[in-house]
Amino acid sequence: MMQDMFKAYTQSAFLICAGILALAGVSMSIAIKSFGVYLKKEPLPLKKSLDLLDEKALAPYRVVSTEKIENEEVIKVLGTQDYIQWHLEDDSVPADSAVRCCLLLITYYGLPDKVPHVPEECYTGSGYQKLSSDSVVFTLNRDGRQEHLAGRYVVFTGKDSDRWRGGAKFSVLYIFRANGEYTNSRTDTRIVLGKNLLRRYSYFTKVEMKFFNVKFGVQMCPSEEQAVSAGQKLLSVILPLLEKEHWPDWEKL
Repeated sequence: MMQDMFKAYTQSAFLICAGILALAGVSMSIAIKSFGVYLKKEPLPLKKSLDLLDEKALAPYRVVSTEKIENEEVIKVLGTQDYIQWHLEDDSVPADSAVRCCLLLITYYGLPDKVPHVPEECYTGSGYQKLSSDSVVFTLNRDGRQEHLAGRYVVFTGKDSDRWRGGAKFSVLYIFRANGEYTNSRTDTRIVLGKNLLRRYSYFTKVEMKFFNVKFGVQMCPSEEQAVSAGQKLLSVILPLLEKEHWPDWEKL
């Protein structure tokens, strides 16, 4: 039996396969050492905490309140301690506008092995029902030129326990930024995170916006057109602040 086993291991096919595997292992090791290939990225911290975002620079938006998540299980699901959850009001629109109020959630992930967290899972996991999910385009005026950023618009309906309110609808807009690029889905974000092995660091972040108003105790849900227009307006204010003061300067890394 030992002789048969020895013969099996000395067959030319086995030796060729073993040689290829050994060569591949050596080549990978050389590539990592010689060319700076990083199979496991290092964490990349924010330039400045999101908590220090300049509220005065958000005009015409006014910060009504800031909230911290107290539930440790929710924080665990969120996957980061680097976040802000602010309630804003847009003082430049009528008091009864459906986009007067906004719940702004910004999350940052300096550890690239995290799976991008999306509202579709968050809200449905909390018992809400997703009605639709569409790709949208935010058109921003940046330094005298138009920039088109892909985002996502998702509509949900209330929990069964809220049916006495008529199963009120609400919508959420969001956009990712990963390693200096804007994306609008978990898949595209992961592609960006994994496409450059020569980078030592990696990160992604998400800006999530829920526009609404409350009239006679009932929450108003804006139309898609209203929500996207409001999202463009808010992003044109907040993205330059985040890029300049808080998010890593990817081009300089």
